[in-house]
Amino acid sequence: MINYKRFWPNYRSWQRQCLYPLISVSVALSICLSTSLPSQAIGFRDLIRIFPQAIQVFKLSGMSDSEEFDLGQQMNQELQQEVNISSNSQLNSYINQIGRRLAANSDRPNLTYTFQVVEDPAVNAFATTGGFVYVNTGLIKSADNEAELASVLGHEMGHIEGKHLLKQMREKAAINGIASATGLSKSKAVGLGVQLALNLPHSRQDEYDADRRGLRTLARTGYAQSAMVSFMKKLQGSSSLPTFLSTHPGASDRVVALQKQINNQPSYQNNGLDNTIYQSKMRAFLQ
Repeated sequence: MINYKRFWPNYRSWQRQCLYPLISVSVALSICLSTSLPSQAIGFRDLIRIFPQAIQVFKLSGMSDSEEFDLGQQMNQELQQEVNISSNSQLNSYINQIGRRLAANSDRPNLTYTFQVVEDPAVNAFATTGGFVYVNTGLIKSADNEAELASVLGHEMGHIEGKHLLKQMREKAAINGIASATGLSKSKAVGLGVQLALNLPHSRQDEYDADRRGLRTLARTGYAQSAMVSFMKKLQGSSSLPTFLSTHPGASDRVVALQKQINNQPSYQNNGLDNTIYQSKMRAFLQ
């Protein structure tokens, strides 16, 4: 028996990186070919259709913007089954108008951002990857003005800009041992991303980073920086702590950090603070 280790010291490494994934692909393709079209001859077009499904994986580190968008888009399809996306065209249009203005001034302006409203009375918002942001109707109603709502959208965009969910997915996949040498399979990546986005709070460090990024975006867009502080203070002081803050650590410390950032880099623009105009729009959109 030939000792491959003697002639090829890195044989095991080659097995893990090249041979094993190739075997997995071959097995997956065999299963697809044997089960998907049992009574038909397999033609070239069938192979083109089936093969990508058998091997599609997401490598969670070093993803391009387009790959990240693709992952976020597939998570969005899964989320349609988990949350009630609003069909209110006026409200969705309004949220996207605000979002597009923020996106143009964000740290990742080349991403194709998508903002969606979730029909849910809970005060909450969340984001996935590649530009997908979700905000509950309960949070929209809790905001006093447009600048406060924009501050929440900016914060969630900060999570996308910092690729925080991707980092969580890498860590969770490593702990659970569900990632192969080539990456994470499509179904596992999508399911894991949705689970983390809906249920697992971000780390303290990620929250501070999203606050910093969101505040910068808010100021660049011309919204009042004070709105991010006022909204967080208002929610923090409510009788029952809203979901938006109950899953986010150290709210009082974050207020102090935000105020310090404002003092160091003040913006003298105060757009979006008209409560009357905002409340009038909400009555029209949410009647």
